[in-house]
Amino acid sequence: MDKIRNLSVRKTIFLYMAAALLCSFFLTAVVDRVADQTQTQIWWGYVDEEAYFKAVENEGTDFVADIPRPAAYEMTRTDHFVSELCDFLQTYTVLILSMAGSCAAVFFFYQNKLKKPIEELAQASKKIAENHLDFCISYENGDEMGVLCREFERMRKQLAQNNQILWKTIEEEKMLRAAIAHDIRAPLSVLKGYQEMLAEYLPGGEIDLQQAMEMLSECRHQIERMDAFVEAMRRLNSLESRKLKAGNISARQLEEQIQAELAILGKEYGKQCVLQVSESKEEFCGDKEIILEVMENLLSNALRYGKQQIVVAVNLGYAQLSICVRDDGDGFREDAEKITGAFYGQNVKDSLKHAGLGMYISRLYCERHGGKLVLGNDQQTGAVVTAVFRRIM
Repeated sequence: MDKIRNLSVRKTIFLYMAAALLCSFFLTAVVDRVADQTQTQIWWGYVDEEAYFKAVENEGTDFVADIPRPAAYEMTRTDHFVSELCDFLQTYTVLILSMAGSCAAVFFFYQNKLKKPIEELAQASKKIAENHLDFCISYENGDEMGVLCREFERMRKQLAQNNQILWKTIEEEKMLRAAIAHDIRAPLSVLKGYQEMLAEYLPGGEIDLQQAMEMLSECRHQIERMDAFVEAMRRLNSLESRKLKAGNISARQLEEQIQAELAILGKEYGKQCVLQVSESKEEFCGDKEIILEVMENLLSNALRYGKQQIVVAVNLGYAQLSICVRDDGDGFREDAEKITGAFYGQNVKDSLKHAGLGMYISRLYCERHGGKLVLGNDQQTGAVVTAVFRRIM
């Protein structure tokens, strides 16, 4: 049966037609013999038996006795009808059964060979037209229809894969645009803070020229960071393709840059920021811009959810750099995987101001830097987030 089921369409129709014709000829012979015997039996009832047997005795090579056909008026109506029916069957049975066998062969050929694949292909075409690609064509015979169904299934899989790539591209572009807006927010906050300080204290002489120049220098540094970040993002197709730029980083450099940002952001949010940097003479090799962006993301989250005090602890070594940010808020209420997902927000009001990409970008950058982002809750101080970076070359 498996061999018959996997025969080609041409061989299958030939097999069905041959079987139908053989059955038709066999049935024709049976019907013809039955009709002949029935007709003979009817005629025998009207034969002069004495004359017939005398004729049989005189049979020879030139003469064969046969049962004579009675005249129509000699037979009863029923016998006449049956006799004529037997004549009809003997004449036209081969034609009738051949046509019936051919029709039956076509019907069974369609039912067994074409119906299922045609129905599956029709349903598949309808689902593809409705953009529903989560189905599978199950017809797997080895004939031409099986090949057609497999090619159709391959096309469906390719369409589904193309759709996934398209949606992934759209999501990556969406995340990229949101990431640019998100990572520019922190430098802008610093610039805004310095601008407010200059506008408030400079006219009254509460700050001297040297302090003002230091603020302007820090503003220039933040602008350069934004310019470098925007230029880097302009060249990217996705966040994952951002290349790391290795450079030596000392604990002193990190302390100065983080302290400058803490002073501005802490004042903006009205919260106390404490920086703790472990003393180290070693230098860490990493991408300073990415490290600062991660720190700013973690600090921004801590300032939003903390109540009074934020503690930033930096531990720099030759092979590893860790930045731990603690706040005195309510801590994390959901698992780390969900919190570090893209566009995560704890409440609706927060999502109106923030894209929900801070933790996602931080996790991504830590992993790109060979490290990880660890989230947890302190029993006394609230949320604790530690960004770990590994040395790169």
